Amino acid sequence: MLNLERLRTLDALARHGSVSGAAEGLHITTSAVSQQMSKLEREVGQRLLAKNGRGVRLTDAGRLLAEHAARILSQVQLAQSDLEAQRGQVAGELRVAAFPTAARGLFPVALADLRERHPALRVRSRELEPERGIAGVVRGDLDLAVLLDWYNKPMPLPDGLVKAPLMDDPADVALPAGHRLAARDEVDLAELADDEWITWGEGEFCHEWLMFTLRSRGIEPIVGHRAAESHTQLGLVAAGLGVCIAPLLGRNPLPEGVVTVPLRQRMRRHVFVVWRADADRRPSIRAAVRALRAAGESVGTAPAPAHH
Repeated sequence: MLNLERLRTLDALARHGSVSGAAEGLHITTSAVSQQMSKLEREVGQRLLAKNGRGVRLTDAGRLLAEHAARILSQVQLAQSDLEAQRGQVAGELRVAAFPTAARGLFPVALADLRERHPALRVRSRELEPERGIAGVVRGDLDLAVLLDWYNKPMPLPDGLVKAPLMDDPADVALPAGHRLAARDEVDLAELADDEWITWGEGEFCHEWLMFTLRSRGIEPIVGHRAAESHTQLGLVAAGLGVCIAPLLGRNPLPEGVVTVPLRQRMRRHVFVVWRADADRRPSIRAAVRALRAAGESVGTAPAPAHH
């Protein structure tokens, strides 16, 4: 009889590609991963792992069993989802992630609401950039991930995920209080062509969006500084070091010396949540989505139409 936890370990190894990645995804030690794999090899009577430089790789037998493991674990998830739905109870553990401003702007309200309404539900949360959040849900390390895309640049999603919109998040430009345009009611992007931009890290979805948006307007952006956190960006703006895009979600309180001005080219982010289709009937997922939507409404941004 194949042991489910050992199959889960094999699945994590196949998905993460390393012992350390599997250990992090499963929240166990690397030695525990190695022990589980040794036991699984004894159970099946075949080598599943082979040394590959300093790391390991799956053998042909390992890859074959990993494919079965993924299907078995998906069926187990479906069974658990159906049982939870039949019971109708919001209970157990829910692992959630959100990009930083959503974690700051939505999680305190939503997770406190879940704790009050559903005391039998244990929620574990973390901050993750959108790409890593998607990967976590696909791998099964996360139950839910709060993601974003922009009005002119959708976030590509893999098959097998369910998506529900939470809110629309309007974005302004943040300027130093002494900036020549700080007193304006509205600013055109073209008027910022000679300003230095404070943006996100190279390769991050929001950075790529900003470069795409400015270049589509004929502006070759001058990037002065990069910072992953919005409040770090706003601190650099306060110091007079450039301008940045400032979505409403999670930005308050603004640092002293920073002014936000609406852009003539209305900008907004779509904030949404995803989970695996095989977990779709879980009451805990439904409860979390409701709490996140309510949190989105409470921070004052317009919720997107409900559908998924």
